[in-house]
Amino acid sequence: MATTDQPVLRAIGLSKRYGRRLALSGLNLDVPRGTVYGFLGPNGAGKTTAINLILGLIAPTDGHVEMFGLDARRYLPQALRRVGAVLEGPAAYPDLSARNNLRISASQSGVIDGRRIDEVLALVGLTTRQKDKVRGFSLGMKQRLALAAALLHDPELLILDEPTNGLDPAGMREFRDLIRELGRSDKTVFVSSHLLNEVEQMCDEVAIIKEGRLIAHGAVAELTRRGGMLDLKVTDVEKAIEALRALDWARSVNSDGADGIAVEAPPERAWELSRALAEQQVYISEMRPRESTLEDFFLEVTGEEERSG
Repeated sequence: MATTDQPVLRAIGLSKRYGRRLALSGLNLDVPRGTVYGFLGPNGAGKTTAINLILGLIAPTDGHVEMFGLDARRYLPQALRRVGAVLEGPAAYPDLSARNNLRISASQSGVIDGRRIDEVLALVGLTTRQKDKVRGFSLGMKQRLALAAALLHDPELLILDEPTNGLDPAGMREFRDLIRELGRSDKTVFVSSHLLNEVEQMCDEVAIIKEGRLIAHGAVAELTRRGGMLDLKVTDVEKAIEALRALDWARSVNSDGADGIAVEAPPERAWELSRALAEQQVYISEMRPRESTLEDFFLEVTGEEERSG
């Protein structure tokens, strides 16, 4: 039986081979409940293959998926009742209104309560456009309509494949804010993307794949702090540099402005830095960890340029 601390989604040794090409190789993922989880990688890395395997649209060569503690090899229909998905490229009937599109989706999913349609229209910000034909919608509005359809049955897990692909900056921001709001409403959101900046701003945790293989994963805040660089402002830069260079565990000690120093050191040993400086009558007015971006980390572990097209 599933427990509340059990991962909502697990991939266990998940692999997919097409002839000689290995599209996904031994993927292991644990997606915690109530998080916005980013699935990051360049185009062609295997993200869409993984999502198709998770949703049971294709069969794995090896490994399996668990959702809500249910083995998808035996309980896929039961698990999918608790899942909503928006795959790349929103589909809708262009000559029908937004509301009528949702009525069709509702009938297919067994939702017949008109109040629920009202709720999801409000949630995605389409209430005032619900009677308009979808033909006249922007791509961002079509994406929000697709999200509304996925939310009709109030899923616990929402899977989104490249949800901001092709959107202009304003559309990206609107969709990003909406995803963050869903994450705060006790839903688990699994977001596939190759847009590093978008993932960093919307996700709590991230997994990075390259050429079908998982190469890094963890909390975004932790990955972007990787490296242990500390920025200090001190009362005497020259004496501070001399004192810090005498510590065999403090590296890359350099001046970083009129009264600033950058030093590579474990953040948990910051108190030792402070003590070493105080012994030399040098005092710290400011100390903070230097945070890199998710793009910096991505380039470090993949050796690739971000591809945002």
